[in-house]
Amino acid sequence: MDNRIIKFFSGELNDSERAELLKDINENELLKQEFIRMQNLFSLTHLAKHKGDEEIASSSFRQFMGEIRAKSLNKFIRNFAKVAAVALTVVASTVFITLNFAKNDAGITNTLYVPAGQRAQLTLQDGTVVWLNAQSKLTYPARFSGKERKVSLEGEAFFEVAKNKRNPFIVETQHIKLKVLGTQFNVYNYPKSDISQVALIEGSVKICSDKLNVILKPNEEFTLKDGKATVSEISNANHFLWKDGIYCFENEKLLDIIDKLQLYYDVTIKVKDPEIFNVPYTGKFRQRDGIDEILRIIRKIHHFNIKKDVENNIITLSK
Repeated sequence: MDNRIIKFFSGELNDSERAELLKDINENELLKQEFIRMQNLFSLTHLAKHKGDEEIASSSFRQFMGEIRAKSLNKFIRNFAKVAAVALTVVASTVFITLNFAKNDAGITNTLYVPAGQRAQLTLQDGTVVWLNAQSKLTYPARFSGKERKVSLEGEAFFEVAKNKRNPFIVETQHIKLKVLGTQFNVYNYPKSDISQVALIEGSVKICSDKLNVILKPNEEFTLKDGKATVSEISNANHFLWKDGIYCFENEKLLDIIDKLQLYYDVTIKVKDPEIFNVPYTGKFRQRDGIDEILRIIRKIHHFNIKKDVENNIITLSK
């Protein structure tokens, strides 16, 4: 690994060295991939939930950089899953990332992936704030350039878009494309889900998909399921509490809740007797409680059996 990348993230490069590295990154695809890998590791390790956690976050990052220097990158990455999991558990369940890049960084594309059971808050170069839910991935440029500010999303995210009338903000997902100027909205679009949903809190959002153009008003949500699109009032405003680590379900079918829990916690949940889960449920859960505790609480009201296959990461629910 190019030692300059390590120095870049530890703040040890001067302006000319930084500019030279960025120039080389733009010209060398292998170097660019190394930089992106390092940026992702940095993002997951540099944690701070509240101001009081900043010292812990800094200490965590110093330890992280020390391990990078002491080991080869490949060896470090093999062990990183354990390191990241410990850091995320000890410091917070939310990753807070603020990125400040020079103009030369416009050619760099970053990808941030949030593991199961975690969430992240990211401030983009233009001031837009993005919250990412568990099992979600955001791809974004280090610096926006051109007429559009474009990002792509897999999973769920809440956006507070910085206003810029001349440069609209574009969110691309697997099934839909959103165009906004400055607004707050939530996007739900997991690749494994058959539902795509956009809920608008304030501002205006234009949604485009195959032969479809919809403009949402505040307090409206757009749903695309099995090729059928609908627009209605937001059914559950408390759903957005996931940003604060709370999963809130309001009069929602248990089968649909189970589908979401599979995505949030990266586990396969098999339902042997679906008829007993085709009922509405209302409840709130803390993200950090985990899948086992959430199912245990639901079972108190809707009685069912739980069987776990830890080796294959499968939970079976039955009468």
